[in-house]
Amino acid sequence: MSDYEIMASPIPPQIPLVEYLALEPEPHLVAHECTACGARFFDRRNACAACFAAEFRDVDVATTGELRSFTIVSFAAPGVPVPFVAALVDCDGTSVRGNLVNTEPDPDHVTLGMKVKLATFPIGTDSAGTEAIGYGFEPAA
Repeated sequence: MSDYEIMASPIPPQIPLVEYLALEPEPHLVAHECTACGARFFDRRNACAACFAAEFRDVDVATTGELRSFTIVSFAAPGVPVPFVAALVDCDGTSVRGNLVNTEPDPDHVTLGMKVKLATFPIGTDSAGTEAIGYGFEPAA
C-alpha cells in the first residue's frame, strides 16, 4: 500500500498493541496451547512450562469471563493516570491479565465474580495515521 493510499483511506489502519490481540473478524485474544497438556500461554515459548513439550497450536480465547482477582492501583509511574483497576479474568478456563475499563475504579463498582467482556480501545496514532489498539475488560451487564 502506498503512502497516498494510506493517507486517502477513510478509516486509519489499526494494529494491536500486543501480538496476541486479534482485531478481525471481531476483537479476541489468541493463546498458544500446548498440544500435549493443554496449558495456555500468551507469550512465545520454546517449551511448555507445565510439561516441557515443544508443540503449540493457536486457540481463540473466550471474549467473556469472570473477575477472579483485582487491585485498585493508586500510585503509578509519572504520566500513568490513576486510579485504575488491574484485573485477573477467567475466560472460560483461560486466565487473562488486563485492566478493567469503562467502570469506576472503586469497590462499589468492582466486585469479585462480576461478569466482564473484552473491550478494545485506541491507545494512540502515529504520524502515518496508524492507530494502536489496546484491550481491557469491561462489565458485561
